[in-house]
Amino acid sequence: MQTPVDVAIVGSGFGGSVAALRAVQKGHRVVVLEEGRRWRPQDFPRSNWDVRRFLWAPGLGCRGIQRIRMFRHFMGLAGAGVGGGSLVYAATLLAPPPGFFTDPSWAHLDPDWAATLAPHYDTARRMLGVAPTPRLGIGDLLLKDYAASIGRGDAFRATEVGIFFGEPGVEVPDPYFGGEGPNRTGCDFTGACMVGCRSGAKNSLDRNYLHLAERRGVTIEADTRVTGLVPDGSGGWWVHGRTWRPGRGNEPRTWSARRVVVAAGTLGTVELLLHCREQGWLPGLSPRIGERVRTNSEVIVGARSTRREDRFCEGIAIASQAQVSEETCIEVVRYPEGSDVMGFLGSVLTDGGRGRPLRFLATCLARPLEALRIAWVPGWARRSVILLVMQSVDNQLRLRLERSRLRPWTRRLVSDAPRALPTCIPEANAAARAIARAIGGIPQGAWSEVLLNRPLTAHVLGGCPMGGGVEEGVVDRAGRVFGHEGLYVCDGSIVPANLGVNPSLTITALAEHVMEAFPEA
Repeated sequence: MQTPVDVAIVGSGFGGSVAALRAVQKGHRVVVLEEGRRWRPQDFPRSNWDVRRFLWAPGLGCRGIQRIRMFRHFMGLAGAGVGGGSLVYAATLLAPPPGFFTDPSWAHLDPDWAATLAPHYDTARRMLGVAPTPRLGIGDLLLKDYAASIGRGDAFRATEVGIFFGEPGVEVPDPYFGGEGPNRTGCDFTGACMVGCRSGAKNSLDRNYLHLAERRGVTIEADTRVTGLVPDGSGGWWVHGRTWRPGRGNEPRTWSARRVVVAAGTLGTVELLLHCREQGWLPGLSPRIGERVRTNSEVIVGARSTRREDRFCEGIAIASQAQVSEETCIEVVRYPEGSDVMGFLGSVLTDGGRGRPLRFLATCLARPLEALRIAWVPGWARRSVILLVMQSVDNQLRLRLERSRLRPWTRRLVSDAPRALPTCIPEANAAARAIARAIGGIPQGAWSEVLLNRPLTAHVLGGCPMGGGVEEGVVDRAGRVFGHEGLYVCDGSIVPANLGVNPSLTITALAEHVMEAFPEA
């Protein structure tokens, strides 16, 4: 049985949520198809040791909010659930540096992208409730001191975030949308943004765009994975999927839509479109699909204290940043006390270059106690200063489908790297070592970077590049897929370059730009 709609949206993250609200405001009947589950604040795990509610691994019975995918050239983190990445992101909403708007990859499509997108950045800030961070933690002050020590003290600042800073624990009527939004509760500064905000203070998408969209009649189908997009021969689309039912497994379903917006996040969107092309459903899809994928040039390092009394876990997830060079931004990251699972990704800090794994082993043998302390995960969140380091330096990946070795009847998404990704950023290691000295601790890196030469990133971008035609890009400047009328892409996969800052605000602004040109019903 086919369910008829005007617009089917694949994914409910920043792009999909914007698309849902703006499409229904233009008079369309809209359905949002989201693979993850729906969450209430009280449903989130109390710590990420509750892996069934934290990690996304349906085959193992885990239907949480945090996806982790390993590729040949990087390890990618993403969100799952109604609200997408906003459920697990740090709520950091920053504008990119000016160079982003003049990057050669898209500058020829608009003579002044900064001016074109400026009103959409304003809308995104208003909708996401952007506010300055009112409180810094110990780790933030350590970053401030480090920035001053290298002559960059003026480049340290508190972040702007999408969090309601009312009275902690006190529920008040909607402060953002004239009473149309849900009641809100003030932030408790426990650092739980990336485990799931149980206080309800984080302005995740289910509390703004999606909430308002549902009030206007949008249907959200949670636990639904889209498996195919097929032209119906009359200018519309059949959208095939499977909805997971507890105790009953996956139920096949089909929607009939006049238009489809793909907003499944970079990895999900590219994988779905590649699959549809291989099946012969999207024969006109650009050969550029899967190209110009970027990781925001990120690495994660930090410092682990050896003192039991140290507490670096108090505050919001990311409260400060420092621009330590023209192209390098460092942010202090925190998890709530007891949420130590991500500590399993940590390792002894080792500089890059040839023979890095051997130097890592030599460091472990020379300082075995330090290696053991890093490997001992309990207490990691409380006693670690975590540093997320991002650069606007260009690098590129290519994503494609390949036959799985373990399950040869299936195809899996894999990566190629025409331009090598950074797996060691000298500015990052210098900051980690300086902060480790300041706290009398141990500098640490990520084992995926040290041993496997694969950077860890939460911000995979690109793969559906904009272009002036099908040979240059997958979509035009309004997100319309070349060669397939009524098909749009509206998520991080259309971001054209590394931003060097958290990309959520930019993805939201680009989605607003795409939906501004979306036709009325």
